[in-house]
Amino acid sequence: MKRRQTKVRASPSAISRSQTSHAESHSIKYLSLVVLTVQNAALGLSMRYARTRSIEMFSAAAAVLMAEVIKLIVCVVLVILESGSTRKGLQSIKATVVDQPYDTLKICVPSLLYIAQNNLLYISASNLDAATYQVTYQLKILTTAFFAVFVLGRVLKKWQWFALGLLALGVALVQLSSNSTPTVSTNMQEQSKVIGFSAALTACFISGFAGIYFEKMLKGSDISVWMRNVQLSLLSLPFGAITYMLSSGSSSRLLAGFDAFVWYLVVLQAGGGLIVAVVVKYADNILKGFATSLAIVISCVASMYIFDFILTAQFSLGTCLVISSIFLYGYEPKKSENIHSSLKV
Repeated sequence: MKRRQTKVRASPSAISRSQTSHAESHSIKYLSLVVLTVQNAALGLSMRYARTRSIEMFSAAAAVLMAEVIKLIVCVVLVILESGSTRKGLQSIKATVVDQPYDTLKICVPSLLYIAQNNLLYISASNLDAATYQVTYQLKILTTAFFAVFVLGRVLKKWQWFALGLLALGVALVQLSSNSTPTVSTNMQEQSKVIGFSAALTACFISGFAGIYFEKMLKGSDISVWMRNVQLSLLSLPFGAITYMLSSGSSSRLLAGFDAFVWYLVVLQAGGGLIVAVVVKYADNILKGFATSLAIVISCVASMYIFDFILTAQFSLGTCLVISSIFLYGYEPKKSENIHSSLKV
């Protein structure tokens, strides 16, 4: 009996290391949520501002392509750091990307979809105000749930179905509160609410399917998130280049219109996927929903001062429904531990 007790007794140093590790994980969790909140709010506002300036307009396809280049560089560095050395990291990338061509080709699907999604988001931001764009894009929760049920066979709880209904109603109210007549932006490009909403809705469906497909790929292997992102970016580059060539017809003016603000926007978009990966690893759905909801509120408030956005009662109600649906969808009731303890007694 004494030997058994000494085996399970933890040393003070082990307890201290465990507490330190828990504290670090706790700090990373909340730090990543703060960064995600700021990134979500800043991206919608920045995309809208970048597409309405009265200067030479940059190519959205070029911005998406540059974002993939930056994301690839960052992910390669992270893989090298995980491996412990540059040589081991590059060997690991070769073994995963080059030596497993069939597995790499399967990543072509989300690579192509993410390129299309990011280009559609620029179209949406060019035609919708930042607040409406931010709220409408939350329909990706609905499309993700739809594909999770039909592709992964996931079963949704009753309150989650109710949350999805609230989400659809909230977005409908936000859209109906907007003026349906076309407006003209500061760079003299005609805007259309219909085109903006259609682009956002299509991006939501693409985001939902691509996210579920990528989740299935991640859970079906032991390949790290960063290595999967290396595969995604490597395959996204040719798709992005083709998209740019089709939209512009020339590669000579790839960086035309790129100033410091556009480069900031590119880095912000590239960092979005990396931030989400950290949040998924360290946080939970409820906290992620809180970050998304807070980002919507920040976007709405900032739009009132930056873009002279008029906040109506109908828009406010729709936004509240969307925020409530995010919390409700991520809600998980805590299982009672007292039942198990009482059974043991």
